[in-house]
Amino acid sequence: MKIIGVTGSSGAGKTKVCEYLANQYKCEIIDADKVAKQLSKKGSIYVNKIIDHFGEDIVYKNGALNRKKLANIIYHDNEKREKLNQCTFEYIVQEIKEKISHVTDKQMIVIDAPLLYESGLDSICDTVIAVLGNKQEQIERICVRDGISEEEAESRIAIQNDNDFFKENADIIIDNTGTIEQLKEQIQKLKL
Repeated sequence: MKIIGVTGSSGAGKTKVCEYLANQYKCEIIDADKVAKQLSKKGSIYVNKIIDHFGEDIVYKNGALNRKKLANIIYHDNEKREKLNQCTFEYIVQEIKEKISHVTDKQMIVIDAPLLYESGLDSICDTVIAVLGNKQEQIERICVRDGISEEEAESRIAIQNDNDFFKENADIIIDNTGTIEQLKEQIQKLKL
């Protein structure tokens, strides 16, 4: 079974690429962001670890993780972002590996992970695809998706790996600066 990693900075179009890959290859998609949300349930070991690092006010009164508040903290404080990443990667990587072990009916698994390299998940991938976008389009997508201002979206992109990093490290580059048709065309030409 092949494992493909799909990465890129926020708003580049990773999810869209994964959707097209799923249609073309009938593969299993494991979305790292969805895994993180699932782990963020009240009372989980993961949430308790985050409370240890960030305090009780990082959760809602019902005990669920306040992801928006946490995002505001980590996007403005490098040290706290690093602490969260250390805590998060341990649980997310473990959960993704567990999910992979249960996939038996597919020839390919795609891991959609913005922090693929930072988490070390690239080491279990046969191929890494990086999706590159246009910064202004990325900002617009993030604003719509997350309901935040352009300034907040721009600051999020600024702390992430840039396109040059992905060009140097990924096996395959998908350029998502054109039309949907051009994006589909690039994916159809892939030999995975």
